Amino acid sequence: MPLTETEWDLVTAWVQNHLLDTTEPHDRLAEYGFPEDFVATLPLTHISSDNARTLVHRSRTDIRRQLRLVEALTAVDELAVLPDIAKVREFRERLREDYRAHAAQDTFRTCVLKNGTEAFIDRQGLRETLRRFIADPDKCILLVDGEPDSGRSYTYTFLRHIGQHSGFRPVRVTLSRTSTAAKVVRRLADFVAEPGTGPAPLNPTDLNDPLPSVDEAAHWVAGRATAAEERLWLVLDECDRLDPSSDVWDFIGQLAMAVYEHSAVHGDQAPRLVLLGYGRAMRQLPYDLRGSLCWDTARVVESGDLRSFFDQVFHESPPEVLAAGGPQQSAIDELVEVAVEEVLYAAESGGGGDESYMRRVSTAVEGAVRVYRSL
Repeated sequence: MPLTETEWDLVTAWVQNHLLDTTEPHDRLAEYGFPEDFVATLPLTHISSDNARTLVHRSRTDIRRQLRLVEALTAVDELAVLPDIAKVREFRERLREDYRAHAAQDTFRTCVLKNGTEAFIDRQGLRETLRRFIADPDKCILLVDGEPDSGRSYTYTFLRHIGQHSGFRPVRVTLSRTSTAAKVVRRLADFVAEPGTGPAPLNPTDLNDPLPSVDEAAHWVAGRATAAEERLWLVLDECDRLDPSSDVWDFIGQLAMAVYEHSAVHGDQAPRLVLLGYGRAMRQLPYDLRGSLCWDTARVVESGDLRSFFDQVFHESPPEVLAAGGPQQSAIDELVEVAVEEVLYAAESGGGGDESYMRRVSTAVEGAVRVYRSL
């Protein structure tokens, strides 16, 4: 099971007090087996607390790095004689199990995310599109269209899951009818600017001079994202809510070109761009990008999608009450049908609240999974 934020705070304290309490932090990490190329990229100083946060932050971007860090802590002599070593070893075993699970599973087929608390239903086309998109170095822009309330924004949930396993972090800006290029740039700048540097060195008023300044801002965002410690995917959500005359359309085109140009030079370290709610009939992206695009179409979940979801979840982790007597295919089939009926009833009779149909479906599905696992 992954470590919680509180547990990572403990790891940071151990790193500060026992691993990096030294005037030669780079040498210390090399001594404990950290790869030379990894150590060389760490901006370490003489302040152990800052060094600890930097090392933990960089290590958390990948499950293999997480495990390597905690394994190094178990080898520190100063820590080995303290009571805390029992907790360090517990964390190591949990991360080893987590690593084994990650290595054994097809993360693109996962149905239940976030430690078993968040459902991602169907979207088989998206799963395979993402698999191809990540594997193809010539693709750098993903567009997701579909009818309103079909789950286009829901895509972001799965991107966060895949990012944990594929080494990138998606950052999202949600658009609206009142969005402007200046506002979008400022929001993206908050994500891509280096920590502690303060406000981005951009003057939003410059964006009143249309294309030249929009182009400059787009290349600044793409450049900062490329230089970031983590691999970033830039997600613009609800593109269909933009005013047709908004200058954000110009910025999207310029940002897409900037991402394309940075990927040609910097490869996988360059950001990728995801446009959610971007229909094929909307303003076309620059012609040069035609070979760099991947498309997915979202649609409203139907009973067959729910049936496939529950069938996979119930077979992957059958409760003891069913497993005790051997194969119980008929019992699982019956539970699947009950779950589908209950979810559809809950979603369709959701009352007069503001929740979308897809959100009501997701909430009902997650409730059904919790009930199933309690059997």
